[in-house]
Amino acid sequence: MKKWIAVAVLTLPFMANSTPLELRAAGSLKAAMAEIVSEYQQLESETVNAEFAPSGLLRKRIEEGERVDLFASANMKHPQTLHASDKSGSVVMFARNKLCAIAQPEVDVASDSLLEKMLQDSIKVGISTPKADPAGDYAWALFGRADKVQLGATQKLEHKAIKLTGGANTAVAPKGRNPYGWVMENRRADIFLTYCTNAVLAQKELPTLQIVQIPQALSVGANYGLTILEGANVNSTEFAMFILSQPGQNILAKYGFDAPLR
Repeated sequence: MKKWIAVAVLTLPFMANSTPLELRAAGSLKAAMAEIVSEYQQLESETVNAEFAPSGLLRKRIEEGERVDLFASANMKHPQTLHASDKSGSVVMFARNKLCAIAQPEVDVASDSLLEKMLQDSIKVGISTPKADPAGDYAWALFGRADKVQLGATQKLEHKAIKLTGGANTAVAPKGRNPYGWVMENRRADIFLTYCTNAVLAQKELPTLQIVQIPQALSVGANYGLTILEGANVNSTEFAMFILSQPGQNILAKYGFDAPLR
């Protein structure tokens, strides 16, 4: 199964050249993928230029002609859209994530009271920007489930949610700062919905933050997709295989991702 998946991602003609590999990856992958890049460069003496941003914005840049070899998205939709338009090869799911909530230290909240707390008028609920950032799409999907728990909850959450990160025009955290820790430090939200991996990184910057697990009735998972772009550097194959290999998958797991190919 693993062999078939690995081969499936390598279905485009490649351009052999000596230029660095260009990787574009979801912001939530930044810490894990930076280590993967570092390990790969040591093993293969290959240069990889990596940039991280919301997956939807990266897809748009690729569609507009930016030269990219590999695209690692926080959902399957964006790379599948590129594949459907013949801009990339097959799409492989290489990691999973899920949503958590981060909360200010004074907010009295637990997993079983999360929905009730988010619905309170006095509580500011922050999310990433839907369509531009898959984390926002997953938050929207969570809101869609809320009506099954409490009638009217979906509409209220969609109305009150504040789009604070991941959009073309949202404020950007200072260089080197975790955007979610920065948002919470500046009190722009009382509760923020983001990936659990992001929540851990935010708490490292701001130890007083609470991480709250999403209750099962509302829980939303995220499948991450990897694809090689049309006309990619021939060495993209080896790098993609490293991400899918056990060493690459172990690094993803180290940062809290569910690595399905381990």
